[in-house]
Amino acid sequence: MATTRVYVARLAGLTVLGPDGESIGRVRDVVVAVRHGRQQPRVHGMVVELVTRRRIFVPMLRVTAIEPGIVTLNTGTVSLRRFAQRPGELLAMAQIVDSQVRVDDPGLPDLNGVDVYVADLGIEQTRTRDWVVGRVAVRGHRRIGRRRTVHVVDWSQVEGLTPAEVGRPGQDVTTLLEQFEGLRAADVAHRLRELPEKRRIEVAIAFDDERLADVVQELPDDDQVDLLGHLEVRRAADVLEAMDPDDAADLLGELPESEAESLLALMDPEESEPVRRLLAHSPDTAGGLMTPKPIVLSPSTTVAEALARVRDPDLTPALASMVFVVRPPTATPTGRYLGCAHIQQLLREPPAHLVGGILDTDLTPLSPELPLSAVTRYFATYNLVCGPVVDAENHLLGAVTVDDVLDHLLPEDWREEEEPPSAHAEASMLRSEGGTS
Repeated sequence: MATTRVYVARLAGLTVLGPDGESIGRVRDVVVAVRHGRQQPRVHGMVVELVTRRRIFVPMLRVTAIEPGIVTLNTGTVSLRRFAQRPGELLAMAQIVDSQVRVDDPGLPDLNGVDVYVADLGIEQTRTRDWVVGRVAVRGHRRIGRRRTVHVVDWSQVEGLTPAEVGRPGQDVTTLLEQFEGLRAADVAHRLRELPEKRRIEVAIAFDDERLADVVQELPDDDQVDLLGHLEVRRAADVLEAMDPDDAADLLGELPESEAESLLALMDPEESEPVRRLLAHSPDTAGGLMTPKPIVLSPSTTVAEALARVRDPDLTPALASMVFVVRPPTATPTGRYLGCAHIQQLLREPPAHLVGGILDTDLTPLSPELPLSAVTRYFATYNLVCGPVVDAENHLLGAVTVDDVLDHLLPEDWREEEEPPSAHAEASMLRSEGGTS
């Protein structure tokens, strides 16, 4: 072994290489089993996320080297089955780190007898090649300043590392939140679903409203409803306000009508009104699929102004692909719909030109009652990623984007399904029944 002692926080995210040097995935957590008596907690193995996002279990006996940036496996085989946590096992990063413990160390009188937080776990290899928890890094209360001193103590001087004690109410989520920084909302949602339920709820509650709204939109319907149910009603309404109106409408459509109405009543009227309009349409029609907040301009808007609107970082690429031009008012439902302008056309025109003079008036808009099958053919026929929805009085109601169409075409549980491991991974890592999970 290149390293016989390592801290688990440094393992998170490391690339895992197979015996031939091929990249298999990344370390996401470490599986620890607390034993009876005063025996050191044993490290069973690592949770590794494959390129397909499937999480598998890799026994520590399969690890030949832990070096800066990489973990190397030996020629032994591992199971490619999805990881499932067993009774008595704890996930180091997801469940132990940030939990409250007590320290009994004569050398640290200020920490004795008070609750401290686990900052990290030091694991080490014994002479028998087993891995155990040898050291525990602890820090003071999370509210004491921004810079907290970390102390490293022997595992035997820490109380509170049993499965019954780990994860008591009030467990901190600082480390998990740090792991999610910079990740796309879809990736955060995937990792959130891999956490034990208690930790999943704690982390979700700790997000600010905007971040939580983005993540909720990427969860399967059942998980959205479950998470919303764990929030205080006022907080749930705030998160719905921060969601895209079409996603908020989809979520409210999964709730009993009385609960949905209660949440709508708590929302700001300016935010709830477009959601109510969407709920009036069947979810599998253009009116139910659309977003009521596309880029809407008046014909006197310059190309420069239109391009500035398109550059909004909060817009999805699909919504930014097209602007819609109407007679005032420009808030949906708008005045008379005049046409649309594709971003490629805007890029080819002088900045001072008006968008009213470069409209595509030949593109037939969608009617709100159009079924999903017809909307799909519409996008395929005209090679679009965004299309206008216009009512019988020629008012622009919103726009349907290709991501909304795909979301409804795929099976309801598509976010829960995983692609099978690649043939390359199958060839290099044969299935085995050894080890945990």
